[in-house]
Amino acid sequence: MHFLFWFILYPLSLLPLCILYGIGLVLYIVLAYLVRYRRKVIDENLRHSFPEKSEKELARIRRQYYWHLAQLAAEMLKMLTLSRHKVKQRYRCENPEVVNRFFDEGKSVILMSSHYNNWEWMVLSLDMQFKHHGIGIGKPNSNKKFEKLINRARTRYGTEVVFADTVKEVFENYESKHIPCCYMMLSDQSPSNPRKCFVTDFLNQQSGILFGAEHYAQKYDIPVIYYQVIKDKLGYYHLEFELITDHPTQTEYGYITTRYAQLLEKSIRQNPSYWLWSHRRWKHKFN
Repeated sequence: MHFLFWFILYPLSLLPLCILYGIGLVLYIVLAYLVRYRRKVIDENLRHSFPEKSEKELARIRRQYYWHLAQLAAEMLKMLTLSRHKVKQRYRCENPEVVNRFFDEGKSVILMSSHYNNWEWMVLSLDMQFKHHGIGIGKPNSNKKFEKLINRARTRYGTEVVFADTVKEVFENYESKHIPCCYMMLSDQSPSNPRKCFVTDFLNQQSGILFGAEHYAQKYDIPVIYYQVIKDKLGYYHLEFELITDHPTQTEYGYITTRYAQLLEKSIRQNPSYWLWSHRRWKHKFN
């Protein structure tokens, strides 16, 4: 794994993005037409989510999704060596005051989003985007050696990466010390325990949504903001924010999670090819 990372992936990441996108085009052909990567899962997810669309329309979304995956692979590779200046240039936050005002009030924030567009550059840039200390929360990788190497790239500009097994201690540590943090939580993965999720309608299906963001928001009274990653052009993005609540303890049970699901669905319907359709999102059935 170290050989693969340092002698293949790292040198490749030094190439200009335009060349990496060229390599990505080859990857697109392989994914879409040769190995047909997770074709059955993608088609099933698309059909259930968009029953109103024709097979031709769904096939077009699938092809666009494969091309998106290839671009994402190139951009994740480039993440290993992308400079701070280039990150700020390519991944812009146009209105950071939406988040920073809570830092000025001495409050942490929870940023809720999904595996939509390029989420890895958000992890990379989180600590430099806002006044808060950036913390990305996710699921651990099954390959611990790869996880250690990729986290070295993710955290080199100050972002802290933590996983589900330590997230409780992380929240308690920072909130007890009144250190304002920006917690990035991607809540669109299939819950590992279907009995501990919140069930709501999402993309035409009863879906289990991870409940961690709402749980910690209400426990520590942390404002919650939904953010969407908008692709301006190839390799360039900006962030848009929408406040879900700045008084989470005053919301009814499930409000934060339901509102998040509504906003995410709106984002996906605007540009469906940018979401992670190859993930088995609906392996648990709640109907």
